[in-house]
Amino acid sequence: MEEEREQLALWAPVALGAGIAAWFALPDPAGWLSFCCAMLALACGACLVPEGMRLRKLLLVCGLLATAGCLLVWGKAAWSGTPPLARPVFAEMAAEVEAVQAVPAQKMVRLLVRPEGRPDLPKRVRVNLDEGHVPEGLGRGALVQFRARLMPPAPPAVPGGYDFAQRAYFLGIGATGRALAPVTVLRAAKSGPTLRARLFDHILHRVDGHGAGIAAAFATGDQGAISEADAEAMRRSGLAHLLSISGLHVTALIGAVIFLLLKLMALNRWAALHWPLMLIAAAGGALAGIGYTLLTGAEVPTVRSCVAALLVLGGLAMERDAITLRLVAAGALVVLLVWPEALVGPSFQMSFAAVIAIVALAEHRRFRSSTAARDEAVWRKGVRAGVAALATGAAVELVLAPIALFHFHQAGMLGAFANLLAIPLTTFVVMPLEAVALLLDIVGLGAPFWWLVGHALDLLLMIAHGVAASPMAVVMAPAHSGGVFTLIVLGGLWGLLWRTRWRWLGLLPVTVGMGLILTASPPEILVTGDGRHVAVRTPGGGMAILRDRAGDYVRDTLSESAGHDGDLAAIATLPGARCSTDLCAVRLRSGRGDWQLLATRSAMLVDRPALEPACAQADIVVSDRRLPFWCRPRWFRADGRLLARTGGLAIDLESGTVRTVLRPGDRHPWIPAQRSRRGRYPSRPRQL
Repeated sequence: MEEEREQLALWAPVALGAGIAAWFALPDPAGWLSFCCAMLALACGACLVPEGMRLRKLLLVCGLLATAGCLLVWGKAAWSGTPPLARPVFAEMAAEVEAVQAVPAQKMVRLLVRPEGRPDLPKRVRVNLDEGHVPEGLGRGALVQFRARLMPPAPPAVPGGYDFAQRAYFLGIGATGRALAPVTVLRAAKSGPTLRARLFDHILHRVDGHGAGIAAAFATGDQGAISEADAEAMRRSGLAHLLSISGLHVTALIGAVIFLLLKLMALNRWAALHWPLMLIAAAGGALAGIGYTLLTGAEVPTVRSCVAALLVLGGLAMERDAITLRLVAAGALVVLLVWPEALVGPSFQMSFAAVIAIVALAEHRRFRSSTAARDEAVWRKGVRAGVAALATGAAVELVLAPIALFHFHQAGMLGAFANLLAIPLTTFVVMPLEAVALLLDIVGLGAPFWWLVGHALDLLLMIAHGVAASPMAVVMAPAHSGGVFTLIVLGGLWGLLWRTRWRWLGLLPVTVGMGLILTASPPEILVTGDGRHVAVRTPGGGMAILRDRAGDYVRDTLSESAGHDGDLAAIATLPGARCSTDLCAVRLRSGRGDWQLLATRSAMLVDRPALEPACAQADIVVSDRRLPFWCRPRWFRADGRLLARTGGLAIDLESGTVRTVLRPGDRHPWIPAQRSRRGRYPSRPRQL
């Protein structure tokens, strides 16, 4: 502890985050209170350690911070969250519009509204409206009337999927749906579109080609105009971070503002000799960073970057080295204190993990000595800078891989090489050209620069699509448990935050965790929470789906959760499958033998003489409806009644286990009461 005394403060946000994570991981208030009591006991036990030892202070502070983290997120959930709609409904409402977001890539407009005179509906609802049905006068503050089919925010479709219900709860969204035409404006918006919306629309009309959506995202943070093909290419190539306003964009803007202010003030001799130029330039950069953060919606990566930039500017103004891990820790504490729920999101985790890796690598004495300025030929400096950038990119990719595998079930393998080209192109070409084009648009002279922006973005997309097309672009892995992910995160933090030799002990849990992920076998059967969609593993290692007309979202969700990078075949085309309009039976092979799966595929009622013997011959029956008691398969039945309590399922035939989306007795507030009640549904069905 004495040797690591300079690093102890870095564990403060880790302790606070541990308490927040415990609240999400434990199912009910009894578990949350038990955790708080255990952490307070740890803090009390620290008092038994002899005075003067750093271990005493470390245990005391960590116990108190972990307790505070659990209570903080618990209190915010109780105070500011919005309970979800109990069940799907058709509703006609008059509502005040809070926000309007255009999504040109999907040809729709997204409205955030507050229903009036409808106490049976949540206080805030998000609905989608086809762009062709948008009426005149629609905007923030408008009063509109429409009919909509509303649903509770969607939980994960299958285990390991994206939990929109959790995010919507903290955003205050209690229901989502689609507004049906016509939408009547009872009171037109008093003000026009926001500055962000006007800037978004302006850029889309100034840039030609597929790069228009990316140009708009760089300036506003709104990715609604980026096509799915381009967004997927950016994800697979490891360049998706460029689309989210984060440290790269904030740093580029602040750096440009400081540079311009210093040069302009230096033109005046009196100012150059008597004014504190760096202090004034830093203040101007800080104001620009804050304004940019507010303009782009104040998302977690932007807020983190803005806080970090303000601390760096303060250090530079005081002529101190401010780019340290303590800076990162301070930014993490600010974000967790204001938005504790951000901890479990990929944005927070990937943003801070990348910055920790970069700063930790930059602080290493060997890396610092190898990249230090020296008197040498220009080409040697270029080679040294390129090697340093490649090493930094590789370190970031290694740190982000476990997080990407946990949340998205895929991780980029060539991102370091793609970023080596894309980051300089974005920082030194695209963003400066876009800034100049916006400034010259004030006098109507920005067209040539927008032409250059479009061609530079075409080059960026060419890099993204070229890297994404490589078979080595990504590695896939099936969904894995939070325990394995926690093991990797703790090991990574141990290795990055300490400085003495015992930091290498962190490699052990990281290696074990990654080994478990990469060697895990995907489940043989996936069932979505509504029971309509079933995916099975084929003998050749592929995946097949029950309903071959399923949309892209369902297909992508099932593929990613199974760790499958390819197209989904139709179950009806598999050898040995017997399918009709209403039922589909298929034989599956595993290490434990053959299994017979029976699934319903229509809403038609199947007569008992046909269904009962089919159920008796099947090992597993899956249906989106409630099946009668006489439908008794030999092993497991997942019908509408069970799926209403379990959510989506992942069935592993090798081990004979079933993983569920929902846990019995889960009392988190975004789970409807009828789904969170205690009940005995099988996590391990009866053995054959």
